[in-house]
This record gives sequence, C-alpha cells and structure tokens, in this order.
Amino acid sequence: MNKRIKILINYFLGPLLFIVLSCSLYRQTMNQPDLQQHWTQIKSSWHNWEFWLAIFLMLANWGIEARKWQLLMKHIQRFSFFTAFKAVLSGCSVTMLTPNRVGEYGGRILYVEEGNRIKAISLTIIGSISQLLVTMLLGCAGLIFLRFFSSSNTNALTALPELWGNLLLYLSVCVTVVLVLFYFRLGLLVKVMGRIRALRKYIRPVQVLNGFNNKQLASILLLSFIRYLVFVLQYVLLLQAMQVTIGGWLCFWLISVFYWAMAILPTLGFIELPLRVKASWAILKFYTANELGVGAAALGIWVANLVAPAIIGSLLILSIKIMKEK
Repeated sequence: MNKRIKILINYFLGPLLFIVLSCSLYRQTMNQPDLQQHWTQIKSSWHNWEFWLAIFLMLANWGIEARKWQLLMKHIQRFSFFTAFKAVLSGCSVTMLTPNRVGEYGGRILYVEEGNRIKAISLTIIGSISQLLVTMLLGCAGLIFLRFFSSSNTNALTALPELWGNLLLYLSVCVTVVLVLFYFRLGLLVKVMGRIRALRKYIRPVQVLNGFNNKQLASILLLSFIRYLVFVLQYVLLLQAMQVTIGGWLCFWLISVFYWAMAILPTLGFIELPLRVKASWAILKFYTANELGVGAAALGIWVANLVAPAIIGSLLILSIKIMKEK
C-alpha cells in the first residue's frame, strides 16, 4: 500500500472519527426535548447511592463485554483483558455512528493483527448475536408477562388492538426461536456457503465459526446474559434515583420490553436519544406519572453506557497506528 495512504489512514482517520462523533453526540443532546429539566433532575439525584452504583456498573457492563471479546478472539489471536477492554471501547466510538450500532467491529479490529481482521469480524458477529438473543429472549418473556400476568389492565401491549398485540408477541417468539437454532448451529452457515458457488470465495473468513462447540457458545451466551442483567439493573437503579416509583420486579420486565423494542426498531445516531426517551415513556407511562424522571433516566443511561465509552474509545483510536509500516 502507498506510504501516503498509510499516513493518511494512521494520522487522519482517528481525529476525523473523534470530530464526527463529537458533532453527532452534540446534535443528539441538543435535539433532546426538555434537556435542561432532565439535566436538573439528574444533578438533583447525585446524592442518591442508586445513582452512583448505576454509574459504577458501567465498568462491569463493558468489562463483561471485554471478557466475552477476549474469549471469542482466542481462536485466532490472544489478548490481555486490558487490550480487549480498549478494543471494546474503541468499538463503541465507531458503533455510535452506525444504524442500530452495528459497526462495533470497525473499532475492535484495529487491535487485531492485519491478517486476522476479516476473521475477527465473524467473531464480533457471534458476540452481537449472543447479546441480541438474550435481549429477544428476555424481551419476549417481558411481553408475555405484560400480556398475561400484569396486574394492570392497561399497558403498552394491551393498548394495541388485540390482533396486533398477539401478532407482535407470536412473531417475536418465532424470531427468537429461529435465532436460538441459528446461534447453536453456526457451523451450518459455513456448510451452506460452501455449497453456493457465488459464496465460496467468502467462506475462508467464516470458517473460524467451525471452531466453536455448543459448550463454548453457551459460555458466551452466559456472559451476554450476565451483562444484560447488569444494564437492566443500571436502568432500574437510575429510575429509582430519579424518583420513578415502580416495583422492582415489574420494572425489570418493563425495561426488558424497552430493550427489546430498541433492538428491533431501526435507529440512526442523530435520532437515537430522542427515540430512547419516547420509547421508555411509551412503556412506563402506564405505571408512573413522572415523565421527567423517566426521561432523565433514559438520558443518564445513554450518557453512562454509550457516550462516555464512545468518547474514551475515540481518544484511544487517536493513539493507534491503524496500518503498520511494514
């Protein structure tokens, strides 16, 4: 590769990413309705232990994801936990600029040796599928709870016409079952690609999927489940800190439905924050009148779990030589 191109990538791409990310975050924040009131609500909750525990759990959230990435990558390249943690944060900075944050591998593969980067994308997809699978499973459980076991006669699901509510529930369950079968049969993807002539030239990077047995996939899924519990707990704690009084068990299922909705809704970076606030209120409004607290909690989670790691990750990318000189 031309030396000038390498210099351009190494010393221009990082600063450009940081600038674009900063502009995107600024636009999202400024587009947030009732921003001043939400910040006031957040500042008034600083004396609550729930607030600081939720912020501290950010480290656990991304630490679990780093461990998951470390386990996935050991099939092609060994990482220290600290390097895996940096890779995950770098992935956050890139994924904030992509629809539904699908571009996390763009930051992570910067820590991978050049010859392994295409394979690393396949491994990143495994981690993403495992997290999506947990989100869908718990989301479907939350939908079933709201549909059949909720003590309230009105909620986000029953507010829909019965036909549409049932269709949404059954379709989600079917998609989740298919996702479970696909996750534990990743090797079939390699076999199918091998039988389709047009896809054979792309099979080499995904052959790494054959190296995973069901026990290893279950271990990755368990880490995804633990991480899911962490960020649901974060949300519940922030809601309590913002004086949103909903019972803990009910709140758990409501937040599960919220994360399920965010997983299936198409989002872009510059509208994600307002959409998060609206979606959380649409689900929680049947159980609380504290709309300001719900919005402040959504903003707090967004800043703690996405903005702060993305900013740190973009600063880490500034120090990386993306293309080696040799």
